[in-house]
Amino acid sequence: MSNLEIQNIDLDRSLSGYDYELPPELIAQNPAVPRDSSRLLVVNFPHTGQETPALDHIFRDLCDILKPGDLLVMNNTKVIPARLYGRKSTGAEVEVLLLEERQHNCWLALVKPGKHFKIGTQIIFDNEKLAPGNKLMATVVDRDEATGGRLLKFDIPEHKSLVQVLEKFGEIPLPPYINASTAADEQYQTVYAQQTGAIAAPTAGLHFTPELLQKLCDRGINQAFLTLHVGVGTFRPVEVEDVTIHQMHAEWIEVSEATVEQIRATKADGGRIIAVGTTVVRALEGAAQSGDLQPYVGKVNLFIYPGYQWQVVEGLITNFHLPRSSLMMLVSALIGRQRLLKIYQQAIASQYRFYSFGDAMLILPEATIREQGVGVSNGKLN
Repeated sequence: MSNLEIQNIDLDRSLSGYDYELPPELIAQNPAVPRDSSRLLVVNFPHTGQETPALDHIFRDLCDILKPGDLLVMNNTKVIPARLYGRKSTGAEVEVLLLEERQHNCWLALVKPGKHFKIGTQIIFDNEKLAPGNKLMATVVDRDEATGGRLLKFDIPEHKSLVQVLEKFGEIPLPPYINASTAADEQYQTVYAQQTGAIAAPTAGLHFTPELLQKLCDRGINQAFLTLHVGVGTFRPVEVEDVTIHQMHAEWIEVSEATVEQIRATKADGGRIIAVGTTVVRALEGAAQSGDLQPYVGKVNLFIYPGYQWQVVEGLITNFHLPRSSLMMLVSALIGRQRLLKIYQQAIASQYRFYSFGDAMLILPEATIREQGVGVSNGKLN
């Protein structure tokens, strides 16, 4: 192995190897209208080391790019109004971001300012615009060392759940880099969102319209669904230079028997498995850690970076991700870190729009390095 190859392997596993400069004006503040008019950068060239440019398309061109018999696997999670503004009994204003329900009406949450939230602290939420005169109460009952968050017990009758009342008190939590948006709440949901529980949207799916989904179906490009409730694990920053010691926070998934059967039938018929988003990748690969894809309901904290041994996914639709993120590492595992950085530079030069409301990239199976069978899995199920 040459010194250059050794250096590249080291960078594959180093946080600094996933850095790039993005002009701030390319951070999308609003989604494309209509959704499927967003741009699509298509990567369809084999990994040869040559600087073959990706192809510039519009997202609705997907019908002509994919093949009959292919299977799109989508995440049908639905974003909840997880950001709450309230005050302590002292009158001090606070902000809460719900992460996940640990017990009935007891939620793990990130709180600001966190250091002042001691066990026993009471928080009062109200929204005079949506629920005049109504109040929602919560008490801090514990702290969570893994996230730095707090466990909040909400004062709600046993026969009700917090999710049922969140519409009155909460807001859809857009990412912090979206700070000048005029988008409506439904624009941060996929058109096929059904299962409530996410705190962020599976953004690769935001480009689909009902009309596009029907057109794909008419052309024999099939669809399957799973659920991964996007949580802190998706956007938690990698803070260690050696990425191999980064620990993903677990997120809840459900991969049904029906979806597993669709995937098996597609592969048996020569079709290709195209994941719509990195959350679908983690769910499918997480449910296949035994070496064979199986139905699964529970939590997964699979961290994928270059050297990962692929089990299920053959192609990927994804947005453009933040520098130094675990999502960039996942995509690099599919096509190579150096090649991904070159593609990102092409996208920047071509004025593609980045991040959650931005444009998309399609990585076709012929462009991946999965056939090389390099590396081992470093994921596990909880």
